[in-house]
Amino acid sequence: MVSTVNRNSHPSMSTTKQSQTMPAEVDGKMLSSWLISVAQERDRRAFANLFKWFSPKIIGFGRKQFNNPVMANELLQETMTNVWRKAHLYNVEKGAATTWIYTVMRNISFDMLRKIQSNQEDTISEEIWPIAEAQNSDDHMFADHLMDKQLAQYLNKLPENQKQVVHGVYFQELSQEQLSKQLNIPLGTVKSRLRLALTKLKQHIGADYD
Repeated sequence: MVSTVNRNSHPSMSTTKQSQTMPAEVDGKMLSSWLISVAQERDRRAFANLFKWFSPKIIGFGRKQFNNPVMANELLQETMTNVWRKAHLYNVEKGAATTWIYTVMRNISFDMLRKIQSNQEDTISEEIWPIAEAQNSDDHMFADHLMDKQLAQYLNKLPENQKQVVHGVYFQELSQEQLSKQLNIPLGTVKSRLRLALTKLKQHIGADYD
């Protein structure tokens, strides 16, 4: 008799909060091995370890993103539910487990933001540039998120005029009005280039991690 895996039947969150024996030090290889165990074996203990390790980081991000503890907890629940259901999509050759799970978190955050914000441009930018302060000062592994070399690779795929606008707004921290004057182009052109750039970045990132 062939057994089937029900990917939708995830462990209850109360189960994942039960006391687990965690290693004194957790590194990237260990996180990847847990995620692979969830994907291949539906390992509930491995999932509980992932839940325990990522919970404070996701909650911290959610509180700063939404300024609402209830929504932060919703972000945690939705993120880890999706991790359980979609773990089979994780490819260790494409990146670390932290990058993959933070990408899941970012996409959930984007969906939540779309429900509470009417400005699409601001929503997309929040998704791609999650608030840097969400990183715990003692959590060097959060640097594995899309804020470093990987994001630069996506930026390099943009047309030069769009990349120029993104660098001005998000790296030089110029206002759109200041950038308009600096580049000697209309403000509307800055806005349209930025909107197109953010949309393309979202597509590039989604293609790698969906």
